Amino acid sequence: MPKFVWEAKTRTGAVQKGITDAPDAASVEAQLKKAGMQGITVKEESKGFKLPSFGGGKIDTKDLVIFTRQFATMIDSGLPLVQCLDILSSQQEKPAFKEILLKVKESVESGSTFADALGKHPKAFDALYVNLVAAGEIGGILDTILNRLAAYIEKAMKLKKQIKGAMVYPTTIMSIAVIVVGVILVFVIPTFAKMFAEFGGELPAPTKFVIALSNFLTKYIIVIIALFFIISAAIKKYYATPTGRKQIDRLALKLPIAGPLIRKVSVAKFTRTLGTMISSGVPIMDGLEIVAKTAGNVIVEEAIYGVRQAISEGKTMAEPLQECGIFPPMVVQMIAVGEATGAMDAMLNKIADFYDDEVDDAVSAMTAMMEPLLMVFLGTVVGGLVVAMYLPIFKMASAVGG
Repeated sequence: MPKFVWEAKTRTGAVQKGITDAPDAASVEAQLKKAGMQGITVKEESKGFKLPSFGGGKIDTKDLVIFTRQFATMIDSGLPLVQCLDILSSQQEKPAFKEILLKVKESVESGSTFADALGKHPKAFDALYVNLVAAGEIGGILDTILNRLAAYIEKAMKLKKQIKGAMVYPTTIMSIAVIVVGVILVFVIPTFAKMFAEFGGELPAPTKFVIALSNFLTKYIIVIIALFFIISAAIKKYYATPTGRKQIDRLALKLPIAGPLIRKVSVAKFTRTLGTMISSGVPIMDGLEIVAKTAGNVIVEEAIYGVRQAISEGKTMAEPLQECGIFPPMVVQMIAVGEATGAMDAMLNKIADFYDDEVDDAVSAMTAMMEPLLMVFLGTVVGGLVVAMYLPIFKMASAVGG
């Protein structure tokens, strides 16, 4: 029987970890939920070195959207569940996804519900997917739920692409700047330094600084590269700890430009996910637990768990949302209206649509602002190096001309 490494929070918020023998990850999660645990993450214990697999092993979001859309169409057409799985697995091109669909089909044939069969494969179908499918099975509206799921995944994918797209340009420019400056300092400047040494004479201060920087970089280039990787690994390791993740995530929310964008993304994700789950018939307490797990920022996650705890004590959702300070006043007020009118799901989806547009505008504004700043930075650095190296030549030319 495989071993699963798990991490969860008690009702008091204390983090607990352990290793459990179980047939699958879903069984471990079910045991922990019965024990009153929250914020559960379960991973199969590593079995040591494995050869990498090539040729379509990864199941990406696009594959999941296509599968969900096709499945909804087949169910709506009246095809039996097992037949749908048989057809979709036979036409699946990616071996890893095909194998999962065949296992899901076997589980359904053995008497499992569709949701339970999907829950055995958390790498392909997350808790949100499984819970919505379970709600669809119970309510007899599986095709409707699958279409909602596909729409939700598509919007989440669009949001993710927006964020990634915003990072591509500055990352590319900074990478080019580092490479160009590195090449100039390591290969070009030493040639100029040798030429100036042959001519003799006093060099201008900017030229001296650039030559000293070039000598330092040439001498310690290996050490600098090694330090870069060591520091990166140390930050990654620190982020993997509960304290480190909390501090870094809190800092991320306070950053001048990225902070407001991260907050808007969190609001859009929270409202979209919770709205989809409530409209699909998932109980609000289960929905909040799943939303907290998929928050992506531990500060937001803790705030959502605080909301869940407050609701269990008889409070409204708007009160703890206002107290946590993460969500803007407008969002809190709209949710309060949704609670009062009994149209929470519709209100959450309206907020999500609004913040999707806000994220789009924020990304466009950030890209537009960073473009000239990066160009000025690159021009200043490279131009400064060039000017510093040509100053002695101008000086010698004026001396000869005089």
